[in-house]
Amino acid sequence: MSYVVRDFVVVFGLAAAAARFDSWLFWPFYWVAQGTMFWALFVIGHDCGHGSFSKDPNLNSVVGHILNAPTLVPYHGWRISHRTHHQNQGHVEKDESWNPLPQRMYNSLDTLTKNMRFTLPFPMLAFPVYLFMRTPGKTGSHFHPNSDVFLPNEKKDVLISTASCLTMVGVLARLTFVMGPLMMIKLYAIPHVVFIMWLDFVTYLNHHGHHDKIPWYRGKEWSYLRGGLTTIDRDYGLINNIHHDISTHMIHHLFPQIPHYHLVEATKAAKPVLGKYYREPEKSGPLPFHLLKELSRSLKNDRYVSDTRDVVYYQSDP
Repeated sequence: MSYVVRDFVVVFGLAAAAARFDSWLFWPFYWVAQGTMFWALFVIGHDCGHGSFSKDPNLNSVVGHILNAPTLVPYHGWRISHRTHHQNQGHVEKDESWNPLPQRMYNSLDTLTKNMRFTLPFPMLAFPVYLFMRTPGKTGSHFHPNSDVFLPNEKKDVLISTASCLTMVGVLARLTFVMGPLMMIKLYAIPHVVFIMWLDFVTYLNHHGHHDKIPWYRGKEWSYLRGGLTTIDRDYGLINNIHHDISTHMIHHLFPQIPHYHLVEATKAAKPVLGKYYREPEKSGPLPFHLLKELSRSLKNDRYVSDTRDVVYYQSDP
């Protein structure tokens, strides 16, 4: 809970300072810093969704909504689909997050759709589309209780989370009326876009884009362990602590019940056991600019996988 308090103190402190100074010299710093803090709040909400925040599921739910609603993420809707992602990590068809396109589907895409998926900055703005429409080849919405990703006994939870997001929209509308549209764009809307970019950036790089060829699986070749071993750790320099070490990602996928503040320790303990299956992340300076190059390289080369084989690797356009 101390991490929740820490992050909210920083969020409100940044907002108060920005509103007080209202200077174009300060706003760019605020947008980047506040968007990063929105992302940090989301990561703790992500722990709540895994049950690694608390042993009490009710406390997880309450704190998860408090952390996720400010960024308009439906806690239960996303929690459930994220559970599907963890249960199927590395499976070509069943994975839920940035899973690869089979070659036949890739070839059927029109030029505009390909550009939107593989040309920056569009892939880094995908999260709201995913919340409303999920990924290509899958139907439903994280806001709608009848989506096929939800079980019948989960519909009430989904409605509660959707209502929490609608309540936040109402709060934002009221603040816009009181403070004016321009101030709310500067205080909330632009940092929210930065948050979305952080989420897509980190999520993509934790599952894609490595110089070593990383397999995807189908059928009997897939297993939970094999899928977890396809995830990738990354080093974000100073951002590691700010976003709660979420990019020590392999151990998180193998043992999602480990809370974020033990991920580094657990990774150090697991590395001798994992041996060659652990990919040591490239060390960053204070800021992870080297990962921008990795992202660009991956979007250019990691386009689709074979339609048929059970162990496949990304291929690029001829």
